[in-house]
Amino acid sequence: MFNSFYKGKKVFITGNTGFKGSWLTQWLLSLGATVKGYSLYIPSQPSLFEVLKLEKNIDHFIGDVRDLKTLQKTMKDFQPDIIFHLAAQPIVHRSYDEPILTFQTNLIGTVNVLETIRNIPSIKVGVFITSDKCYENVEWEYGYRETDRLGGKDPYSASKACAEIAFSAYYRSFYTNPNCPQIATTRAGNVIGGGDWADYRIIPDSIRAWSENKKVIIRSPNATRPWQHVLEPLSGYLWLAKKLFEGEPETNGESFNFGPGSDVVKTVSELLNKMKKKWNGAIWEISNDYTDNRKEADLLKLNCDKALKRLQWESSLSFQETVDMTIDWYKKFYFSKADMIKFSLDQISSYQQISNGKDRSWTK
Repeated sequence: MFNSFYKGKKVFITGNTGFKGSWLTQWLLSLGATVKGYSLYIPSQPSLFEVLKLEKNIDHFIGDVRDLKTLQKTMKDFQPDIIFHLAAQPIVHRSYDEPILTFQTNLIGTVNVLETIRNIPSIKVGVFITSDKCYENVEWEYGYRETDRLGGKDPYSASKACAEIAFSAYYRSFYTNPNCPQIATTRAGNVIGGGDWADYRIIPDSIRAWSENKKVIIRSPNATRPWQHVLEPLSGYLWLAKKLFEGEPETNGESFNFGPGSDVVKTVSELLNKMKKKWNGAIWEISNDYTDNRKEADLLKLNCDKALKRLQWESSLSFQETVDMTIDWYKKFYFSKADMIKFSLDQISSYQQISNGKDRSWTK
């Protein structure tokens, strides 16, 4: 996979203990990379990071991306080739309770990584993961393009828009020199998959309730999202980093959407009904009892033509395959004594095979 590019590469991941960070770490290890993680805490209990026992297989450092001096020293000591910056306060609901923390982590954390990597000669590539919520969402029916207006009605979305603006300013001010690291940002749609236990997310909330034979409360059944399995955007991040490393034209300083095809853009109700077919006893209750202003947007879609044209990247999984892989993982975790490390690696292998069967460029 990826032309064996990652074998022997030294990769530094901020936010490695999170849901996406843990899957990315496991995939990189399987590709032969040496990984160092930098995270402040374990974000949930259970956590995918602990389930996969990743701390035993990487150099894991407990650190805060808001702490510039520690970040600089840790990265300099490791001398990485590639940086994936995922560390964030990622929950919209929490951003209302802790707006200052959200802006500090998502904006200043990004600035600290940008400031750090431009002064470490070993670093050739930096991939910055922001969010599809960085767009000023007016809930129109067509997908947002990378050139559309940035913004946000809640602290989380606004903080991600700010991170994108800071990235653009840093790139144009400090990263146009050919000797500087090649950098880009990524904006992914709603990511689901096994091992996510974050609060205020439809899949983890449902699985927590159903695993205890309880019903989950649904507040926005008609909200539409570009649901995609976590391995889909990760394949894009990994492929983008390789393209940047090799100096591929029209990648440096750019932003890329990574999302599913339009046939995978579904409502919350459609997602729940698909999940119900895989999980016996799945029940939910729809509630319109809003007690605050924390409602999220009802419609959000991405246009991923740029990733297809410049990176030859596109998604591989159908909506059914996305749901099946997600629910199968949780069922293995809750109802069997399966080796979850092996099962997760098997899912990575299965995804690679599906993608290879569709002749995706990164599978060569």
